[in-house]
Amino acid sequence: MKRIRLYWGRPIVRGKAEFISAIKDLSNSEGCTIQALDADMVASERHAYFAAEKAEKAFHDGRNVAKDLGMEILRYASGERQIGKALWMGVSDETVRVAIITVSSKEKGPNLEGLIEEDAIGPRPRMDLIREAFKISEEEISAVGEAKIPDLVLERVALVEAYR
Repeated sequence: MKRIRLYWGRPIVRGKAEFISAIKDLSNSEGCTIQALDADMVASERHAYFAAEKAEKAFHDGRNVAKDLGMEILRYASGERQIGKALWMGVSDETVRVAIITVSSKEKGPNLEGLIEEDAIGPRPRMDLIREAFKISEEEISAVGEAKIPDLVLERVALVEAYR
């Protein structure tokens, strides 16, 4: 059984291209999937885990859109059907904190020491950015309240496969 793990921290490797290259190298050497998300855009830990679970299930059932599990995780996490539209959820040169999702069949998680400086902060979502990115309307906020924004994001993640 594959284990999903979530880590939070600041990238040690600077620059988007260099960071992504370091992720690919580590993923290959550790024999696992590693996907980085901009931590500001992750609504909750549940959001990250749910996206990884949905992507894993899509691969298991042969319903995946992406050829790579990491990209499928990104697609679900962003609430987007198309890979190209999901890229906003990933890291950029401006990313300050990252959420790292790993999927591995190994008992121990990968050594992220050279990749990120882990912190114990967990998710600290920027709800203003999340509302805009996930197209959460004022009507939705009025109906359920701002505290339910993470649940509205989960709804978008769940709907990714419905609109396939």
